[in-house]
Amino acid sequence: MTKAQLREKYIKLRNTFSVEEIDKKSIAIANNLLKLNIWNYRFYHLFLTIKNKNEVDTDFILSILSGKDKNIVISKSNFKNNTMENFLLTDNTVIKVNKYGIPEPLDGIPIDNSKIQVVFVPLLAYDTKGNRIGYGKGFYDSFLKNCNKNTLKIGLSFFEPEAAIEDIYKNDIAIDLCVTPKKTHYFNTKTIG
Repeated sequence: MTKAQLREKYIKLRNTFSVEEIDKKSIAIANNLLKLNIWNYRFYHLFLTIKNKNEVDTDFILSILSGKDKNIVISKSNFKNNTMENFLLTDNTVIKVNKYGIPEPLDGIPIDNSKIQVVFVPLLAYDTKGNRIGYGKGFYDSFLKNCNKNTLKIGLSFFEPEAAIEDIYKNDIAIDLCVTPKKTHYFNTKTIG
């Protein structure tokens, strides 16, 4: 299937979930993350959930990172050039939901992409090679391209992978693994401790 077909398919599937189902599946994803050998890093980039798009609820992962006293990095989107600025999440960070429903920091302590060691990547769909589909604006491809080459890219999904995405572009950045409520799929294990 093409990216457009898969986007439509998975938006429809996510829209069938109740709040309770999203919570249950998101907790299962967080619990599966706890089983991985990924907790010895310092800087973790986490997306804040867009509630009206029925995304994986990252509040549970946020609690894990806080409990482990990690540096949590969050983004602010620039829709003029489809890039993201990254800021350290602190007790003083003011979060506001933008007009697209994305919770973002108003400002804060900027963090350079080169410092980020783990990125939890939002996605709509992915395939058995780790190719991912987002909402199609290229924010994460642009961001991940400018991270350190050793940055660990972890997709979070309610669903299992598709066999293949037909229209992958050369600038698309694949994920290293994807964690679902049922299991973890590995695509590039050399970066995992």
